[in-house]
Amino acid sequence: MKDRKAACSWEDIGDIRSTDEILIPSDPLDRVLGQEEAIYLAKIAAIQRRHLLLVGPPGTGKSMIARALSMNLPKPKQEIRVVRNPENPERPFLEILDEGQVQDEDDIRAESVGKLLEPQSAPKNVSERLGYLCKSCGKYSHPADVNCPYCNKSKIEIGPNSNPFGDLLSGMLEAAMPQGVIPGKERVNTTRVLPDGTEETVVFERAGDHIRKLDDKALQKRNQLNKRTNQKVLVKLNRNPFVLATGASETELLGDVRHDPYGGHEKLGTPAYERVTAGSIHEAHEGVLFIDEISHLGNLQRFILTAMQEKKFPIVGHNPQSAGASVKVDDVPCDFILVAACNIQDLENILSPLRSRMIGGGYEVLVDTAMPDNSRNRAKYAQFVAQEVMMDGRIPHATLDAVEAIIAEGRIRAKSDNQLNALTLRLRELGGLIRAAGDIAVMENAPLITADLIKEARKRSRPVEDQIRERYGSYMKGISKDVSSAQKEKSQYYFENEHLDDQMFN
Repeated sequence: MKDRKAACSWEDIGDIRSTDEILIPSDPLDRVLGQEEAIYLAKIAAIQRRHLLLVGPPGTGKSMIARALSMNLPKPKQEIRVVRNPENPERPFLEILDEGQVQDEDDIRAESVGKLLEPQSAPKNVSERLGYLCKSCGKYSHPADVNCPYCNKSKIEIGPNSNPFGDLLSGMLEAAMPQGVIPGKERVNTTRVLPDGTEETVVFERAGDHIRKLDDKALQKRNQLNKRTNQKVLVKLNRNPFVLATGASETELLGDVRHDPYGGHEKLGTPAYERVTAGSIHEAHEGVLFIDEISHLGNLQRFILTAMQEKKFPIVGHNPQSAGASVKVDDVPCDFILVAACNIQDLENILSPLRSRMIGGGYEVLVDTAMPDNSRNRAKYAQFVAQEVMMDGRIPHATLDAVEAIIAEGRIRAKSDNQLNALTLRLRELGGLIRAAGDIAVMENAPLITADLIKEARKRSRPVEDQIRERYGSYMKGISKDVSSAQKEKSQYYFENEHLDDQMFN
């Protein structure tokens, strides 16, 4: 295979065999076709932490711009936790840890694990007491096996004076044992003398097929962690900086407190802090909150506005009938970059204060639906084909002739948008055409997508409306043919349109 080359112009890739030889840019924003203005503003937004409103039709790369923007942000530096408040459990404390504190805790956790041993490597008396070693035949097995699978003798330690009835008593114990509970000791404490003459406690625990060995240092680290048990991680440090909240409900967007049928009772219920769940606005802290069709959120937009202004938002229970309704965590951080998207006709349904906040702290851009048909942009189309193949992962690469067929299709679709000498940027459907051609190539065991396969895929990837018009003559005739006679009689709508189509086409 030849070295990969950047698709700066059509002449640069004129001698390639397939799109496998095209270099895909490392910056995700440079993988977006066209949309120079939107990409430039997205790069500013990533550096300056500005908001973006992308306006335009579906399939023009709005979500791709939002996702690429998030990948240009620095890694999150904070982890958000809620901590039990012993004086007022329904008002859990908030704790924010920086990267160093989380790393220190991870180091303590790693040291608290101890050392995993094969049962044969542990002292024999320890393996016996933990249920791994059969003292009758001296063979090892899983502690869940109450009777040794080799000699069928009991491994349960009954007592020094009960050997004559050991099998009987162990059988009775086994029958009385709740299902899933492994009998015997879970933990054995021992001591050892160090070279300086001091004694050290060594603990051995069951760990599945292995035995965990904990020395004094590991036990101290475990005790440190146990002091931090009354807390819950709401937003992890290592997280995806891109949060999709399109069509989110109120609880998904703003967080919630789960219901507890026991009302958080100290012994029966679940503590309030454990029932707190973060919303999308909190998960997007230090990252990007992407909301497509933002106008569909209706009045929830006002909460997004508040979160953008304050950079923090409380988490409360939203169901007044739930035990979580009385729980509240104040000032949960939500410092996100909002990337919102909508169609032109939906602009009027975005709340005016939210629009004002977007303009005052960010940018609004009308995305392009086409780009000029020149050498540079034809090369971009070749890069687009290579990217689609890579992202799909199940179709072969395309020949240069196939890329030219895609470019020709791009010209046709741009012309249907009244854009002359242009290439369409409605790329979602064009990507579907590439995948359809790739699927045919897979079925025919073809090594590459060719121009002929693009032509064949074009026939098979037509919208169903076009198929209806081809078969029945019109969309309304297709509807009238698809309903039963009883439905026709009940629906004056179908009856009138059926006869209207007959008048138009006969």
